[in-house]
Amino acid sequence: MTAAELVGRAAAAGVTRVVTSACEVTTWADSLALARELPGVRVALAVHPNEAVLHAGVRETGPDGLEPRAQAHHTEPLDSVMARLERTLRANADVVVAVGESGLDFFRTGEKGAATQCEAFRAHIALAKELDLPLQIHDRDAHAACVEVLEADGAPERTVFHCFSGGADLAAACVEHGWYASIAGPLTYPANGPLREAVAVLPDELLLVETDAPYLPPKRWRGRPNASYLMGDTVRFLAEQRGLGEERLCLRLQATTDAVYGTW
Repeated sequence: MTAAELVGRAAAAGVTRVVTSACEVTTWADSLALARELPGVRVALAVHPNEAVLHAGVRETGPDGLEPRAQAHHTEPLDSVMARLERTLRANADVVVAVGESGLDFFRTGEKGAATQCEAFRAHIALAKELDLPLQIHDRDAHAACVEVLEADGAPERTVFHCFSGGADLAAACVEHGWYASIAGPLTYPANGPLREAVAVLPDELLLVETDAPYLPPKRWRGRPNASYLMGDTVRFLAEQRGLGEERLCLRLQATTDAVYGTW
């Protein structure tokens, strides 16, 4: 299915605005072009934490047991990539609505890589604050470390934990600091009781819903690629969990999305 078809199906399902995250340098240009070609599409740009490790020349096997696979574009040093990211963000302010995904992913690297990710994360935090953009955080097996960096450096005013996967401690930190939790399909998976318990303590005004497409579709669509037109299942599940009507939750989510990302 083409990008235009995906956007059309999303609009037919009531999802009329889409933020696509481009966090590898090779995807920036195409994502920016899509935002200018397709109705309702905007872009978040960043250097993913696992990409930052490769650009820094670190080659460590993490807990996932996979060997890092560097490609030709990873020969560009991380400092150069970050400088190019800033130039690209500034030059495309008409279609860029966030910095992301940046953050920490301790599942796919070792000690040296984790240190590199922290440095890159801090640079993204500073960039988001300087440009007054929301920051979308990728957080995998690094909840406490993400909070520590954000508290030490001062989080951007609009900080979003993308594909929220934390427990009670991360939920409490979001409540304390006013950080947003973006909920995806895993909320609907039967085995994810602790995630549902954590989300339950978050106030409605700190919740967003996303897809993480093409990954992590809602329960009944597992085994197929995720897409924005499937997001309704997650919304309906969340509404039921919180004891809200679907329409009421949709209005709340729309208001929060507008507050975080603006309108277009």
